[in-house]
Amino acid sequence: MRAAVIAVDGPAGSGKSSVCRGVASRLGLRYLDTGAMYRAMTWAMLDAGVDVNDAAAVAAQAPSVVIVSGTDPEVPTIHVDDIDVAGPIRGDEVTAAVSAVSAVPSVRERLVQIQRDAVADSVSAGQGIVVEGRDITTVVLPEADLKVFITADPAERARRRAAQDSDLGKEAVDVDRTHTALLERYAKDTARTTSPLALAPDAVLVDPTALSLDEVVDHVCALVDAIPE
Repeated sequence: MRAAVIAVDGPAGSGKSSVCRGVASRLGLRYLDTGAMYRAMTWAMLDAGVDVNDAAAVAAQAPSVVIVSGTDPEVPTIHVDDIDVAGPIRGDEVTAAVSAVSAVPSVRERLVQIQRDAVADSVSAGQGIVVEGRDITTVVLPEADLKVFITADPAERARRRAAQDSDLGKEAVDVDRTHTALLERYAKDTARTTSPLALAPDAVLVDPTALSLDEVVDHVCALVDAIPE
């Protein structure tokens, strides 16, 4: 297989991270979680005491933040200024603030360039890559070899996210509260002015609501295998 670029978008809780990691692992591709990069930037803002609702302050601080994201689907890593933040970026404080930071245009511009550079490095090394996020098919990689949009029933997304949070050790995970939070996040992601979450016209829509993870991975792998050489 040539060094194919697979772009995947979808709302929070849709299962896209598990699917993307599964596809990348099975096909021997690199993997880039762009959502983790926005979370890392958010963690950096909070760590520096920046008011995340002050877009000008966020924009002023962002250029000094060094984010390095690993591309091994088996062991995805994320560092901010040489600090391993893979755990902290999944905390409630970051989760509550990430939409505000992600909406700052200069933050998106900077991270999009880093993401494109990572893809270019992968392709030049002869390795394909699976890139997941919320604006990958529409903004970051509009010329990707394959575009996939993964979504699921909101109630199912809430159940999956609550289960994921429980696995991360969070206490008293409430599905109803998670459902409400996911709907709020979806509204923010689709309404923001810069790079909103949207279904690209040429993306393949995948709904994993009634499917197992292995079945969804099988389906996406089949789509990858069908990419013309």
